[in-house]
Amino acid sequence: MGSRMKVTGLALVPPPTAADLPKVTPELLASVLARYSRSNEGLDAIMAKVDLANPEASIDRILKFVDYGHASIGGLTGGLAIALDGVSMWLAYKIFEIAQMADGQESSTRYITMDAANVPTAEELGIPADLAPRWRDIVARSFAAYHAEYARLDALAVAQPDLVRLPPDAKPAVVTRLRKNYALDRARYFIPLATRTNLGLVQTSRMWAVTVKHLDSLPHPEARAAAALIRAELVKQSPRLTRHSFAEKSYEEQSRQDLAASLSLGLVRLSAAPLADEVWVHVDRATAPFLVETQCVAEALNHRGNRYAQQGTATRRMRVSFAWNNMAIAELRDLNRHRTGHRYTPMIQAGFYLPAEITHAAHATLLTDQLALTRELMQRGSATYVYSLLLGAQTPFEHSTHGDKFIYEAELRTGMGAHFRYADHLSAALRAFFAQVPEARSWVVEGTAEPE
Repeated sequence: MGSRMKVTGLALVPPPTAADLPKVTPELLASVLARYSRSNEGLDAIMAKVDLANPEASIDRILKFVDYGHASIGGLTGGLAIALDGVSMWLAYKIFEIAQMADGQESSTRYITMDAANVPTAEELGIPADLAPRWRDIVARSFAAYHAEYARLDALAVAQPDLVRLPPDAKPAVVTRLRKNYALDRARYFIPLATRTNLGLVQTSRMWAVTVKHLDSLPHPEARAAAALIRAELVKQSPRLTRHSFAEKSYEEQSRQDLAASLSLGLVRLSAAPLADEVWVHVDRATAPFLVETQCVAEALNHRGNRYAQQGTATRRMRVSFAWNNMAIAELRDLNRHRTGHRYTPMIQAGFYLPAEITHAAHATLLTDQLALTRELMQRGSATYVYSLLLGAQTPFEHSTHGDKFIYEAELRTGMGAHFRYADHLSAALRAFFAQVPEARSWVVEGTAEPE
């Protein structure tokens, strides 16, 4: 993916068991644990037969004997940490969507370079050559709009300090930081989704193989280039299990159908006008007749000291699906990283969000030209239309999970330091949730997104 994208394997985390285990490779660890499950010898006896000076021979011998499937062994490798530098924000979003069992972090928009030079080339992304000049022009103008609005809002916050909510007795350095965050959090909707960012994830070989297989099956050149780079790093640590990480027919077909659905829906709903808020929440409390839930919601929630505390079965068994019609990609990037359940978006532009402090009319020409480029790419059936989107593009977003996870997310995303737009979305979802589970209202702590 050119000279800017870089993939690095950071570390592996073996479990703290027998004295020899910290010395083993991920694949030797997996093979030993696989053998452990087919034996009553105990771990020390199995490790005594392992030649740490020649681990490859030990791995082959054990795996041949155990005859385990690659997926079950891949899950025993421990956490393999890989960092990806210089990928687009779209690819970072996609990797988090795919790797739903990974722990990971992405560079905040507050710390990455906001400049047209910090975007992959049109050739790297696969944007049609005849549309590349228009795309580069949109990218440059979008960054210019971002910087202009940031400067204006920062100056406005200096002139009108009451615009920025501050904690009591805030020190000057805190005032400056929160003022700049106020400006950035409102100007960021002009940032191109193609902007480079960095991310790091930790997951097992099994899940890395699935992630790489999925990336390799996408139509985007950037995704396939990343798959090759990640695979090359994984081979160093888990060579046998990495052979299952290439493009596969079912992944390719589902990717093709996903793209077709996005193009069809996207062309129908394509718009630069802001989309009014709409939220949908569905709660399913059905249980098997022989496992009827006997705990009340109050008992599931009232013993918590904070949102990280354990909830009871009344909420843990409750299925909750929630969706918004107008999730700006700026917010989608973070809400997409809640790992539990399934998340889905067609990643389209069914409207364009700007906060009240910024007027659409002031940027009408840019948004009209950006919309026209997106339409042209979609009409051509090009998967690269995602790189014409800005973070203000509004798309439907759905998340299906369980009640305890929904409550945690709602409390987190309305709590201290939460972005104002997260709080709007999650507060609306909470109101819809309370309409169906009114007994939860007294125990769920809805915050006001106060600064931190």
